[in-house]
Amino acid sequence: METNPLCYFIRVSRFLLLFFAVLLPCFAADVLTKFTGCVLVAADWSDGDSFSVRFPDGKVQTIRLYGADCIEMHVNGDDTNARRLRDQRRHFGIDDILTAKSFGEAAKLETSKCLAKPFTVHTAFADGRGDARFSRVYGFVETSDGKNLTSWLVSQGLARAFGVVRQLPDGTSGNEWKEQLADLELTAARAGRGAWAKTDWEKLPEFRQEAREELAELEAAKGVRQAQEDKPVDINHASRNELMTLPGIGEKTALAIIGSRPYQNFGDLTRADGVGPSTLQKIKAYVVVTPP
Repeated sequence: METNPLCYFIRVSRFLLLFFAVLLPCFAADVLTKFTGCVLVAADWSDGDSFSVRFPDGKVQTIRLYGADCIEMHVNGDDTNARRLRDQRRHFGIDDILTAKSFGEAAKLETSKCLAKPFTVHTAFADGRGDARFSRVYGFVETSDGKNLTSWLVSQGLARAFGVVRQLPDGTSGNEWKEQLADLELTAARAGRGAWAKTDWEKLPEFRQEAREELAELEAAKGVRQAQEDKPVDINHASRNELMTLPGIGEKTALAIIGSRPYQNFGDLTRADGVGPSTLQKIKAYVVVTPP
């Protein structure tokens, strides 16, 4: 055993340097930071679940809410958002797409109302891009009167319980919160709140079946070469849309991959719901893992 104090000190110093330089960032990347006194920044492009926030230090950051998916309202000239609006219409069982779109506008108004006074943001600055062209980070937003904005929007029928979830600031696990959001959505539907007031319950199963069939058709059309081996997708930093270019990866699985970041190696991907051995086999040639 090494008894020389100087050698022992050097060994400990090396370990600490390794920890802070390599290991600590992996843990810190997932730690939520609390910011009080945040202010909503009005913007034409914002919606109910994605908006600009001015932090106490004056910096402006786009926040994407964990766990909520408000109906799209910005669809002019944007095929991706138009398809998403159609999927949301089907989820809520709404027959008319313009009627569905009006609830996206209602969600934005409700968010603006809830954030009229300074509020609190909890974020780990995890990449929340749906589209690689835009920068945004995931966050929890607590209103001035203590409401979790995601839970409130879902409970009012102005968002579906859908998207990336994680452990809440109060320690509630991501899986438990996901179940709570599902219960809030069910309660809102039963009460006919928000978009659920326009649900055609007779047609809802048909609408959702259409959505599933369309997704399966798109997955089949994608094949295995939409992603390219010479341009691999970085699973720690890719946007939702980039992840969806991988064979067998739809939106739900892409969001699960984002929600389970960071990854230290390729095998860690199995932590994400929907990623099993067969999926790993399909995508292994098209992904890389870089440090978080």
